[in-house]
Amino acid sequence: MTLNYFQQAKAHFIASHQHPINQILHHITNIVAIAAVVSLFYDWRLTLVCLILTQVFALGGHAVFEKNEPAFVKYPGITILVSLFWSFENLFGLRQVWTYFKQKVA
Repeated sequence: MTLNYFQQAKAHFIASHQHPINQILHHITNIVAIAAVVSLFYDWRLTLVCLILTQVFALGGHAVFEKNEPAFVKYPGITILVSLFWSFENLFGLRQVWTYFKQKVA
């Protein structure tokens, strides 16, 4: 995997996630995915529930709000890394909330 491939996947991911509600759902998905990894050490059933929820949120966001296909169709395998990187980069949605309120005040 090259850096260029990661950048292409990230650009495609961002282009596929323009609707604000879909973005929020994907931030929630990433938080639940991290919880799934942590819950592996406690109860595999909770991990399974978390993994199902991630798919419901992510695929639901695309079907209902974005009306496009998920980024993993074009970039399978690397999309989860791109998604997590995107969420960390945006502070799991806090950056979007901050920008929204900053624009309201200005």
